[in-house]
Amino acid sequence: MKNLKLFLVVACAVFFGFVSAFSFSQIQIKSLKIDEKITKKNKDFIEQIIKKVKSDYVEEKSDDQLAEAAASGILSSLDPHSSYLNEEALKEIGVQTKGEFGGLGIEITNELTVTKVISAIEDTPAFRAGIKAGDYIIKINDKNAIGLSIEEVVKKLRGRPGTSVKITILRKGEKEPLIKNLTRQIIKVKAVKSAQFNDVAYVKINTFSQQASIGIENEIKKLKQKIGEKNLKGLVLDLRNNPGGLLDQAIKVSDQFLPKDSTIVSIKGRSVEERKYLDIADENLIPKLPIVVLINEGSASASEIVAGALQDNKRAVIMGVKSFGKGSVQSVIPLENSQGALRLTTSLYYTPSGKSIQAQGIEPNIVLNNAKIEKQIDKIERDSEADLKGHIEVQLQQAIEDSKKEQVGDDNLEIYSQDYQLARAIDLIRGIGVFNQKIQ
Repeated sequence: MKNLKLFLVVACAVFFGFVSAFSFSQIQIKSLKIDEKITKKNKDFIEQIIKKVKSDYVEEKSDDQLAEAAASGILSSLDPHSSYLNEEALKEIGVQTKGEFGGLGIEITNELTVTKVISAIEDTPAFRAGIKAGDYIIKINDKNAIGLSIEEVVKKLRGRPGTSVKITILRKGEKEPLIKNLTRQIIKVKAVKSAQFNDVAYVKINTFSQQASIGIENEIKKLKQKIGEKNLKGLVLDLRNNPGGLLDQAIKVSDQFLPKDSTIVSIKGRSVEERKYLDIADENLIPKLPIVVLINEGSASASEIVAGALQDNKRAVIMGVKSFGKGSVQSVIPLENSQGALRLTTSLYYTPSGKSIQAQGIEPNIVLNNAKIEKQIDKIERDSEADLKGHIEVQLQQAIEDSKKEQVGDDNLEIYSQDYQLARAIDLIRGIGVFNQKIQ
C-alpha cells in the first residue's frame, strides 16, 4: 500500500510536470508567434521608410548610404557614445590610440544632438586657441554642425596640416557665441611629460595612449635621480584635460601606485558578468610618499578610473573640480563582410567603493578652482635723484629690492601666477612632508 501511494505521488508529479511543460511549451510557441509578428511589422515599417526616402527625398541616396544612416540612427539614439563605424572611422580609432594623428587636438562627444568638447589636449591648436571642456560646437566653417554624428564632425574638423578651420562655439557664462580660427597640424601627443619643483616631482599624463604606463615609469625614474630618493617629498599627478584612452593603460598606471590586490576598477553590464581589476604588481614607483592628483572638468574616462582608484584606496588626495563623468565602456564589435563595426556601450565603470563614474564624475577631496594670484612686493619709497648723496645710493636701493625678491622667490611664486591649482598641490605635498617629520 505504501509503495502504491509512492507510485501515485510520483505518477502525479510526472503527470503535472508533463502538463506544466506542455503549458510552458504552448506559451513559448504563442510568444514566438507574437515575436515573429512584431519582427515582421517592424521590418515592414523600416522598409516603408527606406522606400519613401528613395522615391521622394530631394537628393538621390544609394542603398548603402541609407543602410549606414539607419545603423547610425539606431546606435546614436542609445547614448552619446554608441555609434556606427564605417571602415574609414574604424581605421581612425586605431590611429588615435597610437598617440599620433592629424587635426586640432580635441576630444569630443555628443549631447542633445550637439557636439560637446570633453577636453582640448595640451600643446595642440585647440588648446592654444582656448577651447575648453564643456564648449559646444554649433558651426564649422559657418555651416551648421548641430545634428551631425561624431564621425561627421571629426571628418569636417580634420584636414591637411597647415589649412585652417573656423568653429563657432557656445560656452556657459558667455552671452554671445565665440568664434575660433584654428590651423590644423599633425598631432603628436606625448603621453607623459614631467617637471621638477625642487623636492616635488610633477608628472602630467596627457592621454592614456599605448605609451602612458611606460612613459610615467620612465619620467618618475628620471625625477628620482634628479631630486634624489632621500630628498623626494612626493608626487603631483596631473590628469587635467586628459580625455582618457585605453583601459589597460589606466589599470597599469594605477597598478604602479597601489598596494598588491587593491581593487582598481570594476565593470558591470547587462550581458557581462561583473569583472574586477586588481593590482598585481604592488606599488613600486614612490612607495609611502604622498600623492596629489589634479583633475578638472576635462578629465574623463581612463583619467577618472585612475583618480577613483587612488582616491578610494586612500592612496592620493584628489584636488581640483569634478571630472567629466564619462564612465561607460564601449566595445568595438566588427561586422561581417568588412561592413565596419559597432561602437556599443556594453557596461559601466565603478570605482573600488562601488560608485558609478558615468554622469557622476569623480568628486575631489579638495575642491579648488583655478585662479591667478599676483603677489604685491612692497617697494622702498625712493627719494628723488637730487636728494640722494650719490648714484651709489640708487644701486644700493636696487640691490635691497632684488634681495627681497630673492627671499620670497620660491619656485611656487611663479607657479601661483601661472597655475594656482598646481602650486596648491605642491604646497600640500610639502605640508604633508613637514607633518610626517613632526610625528616621527
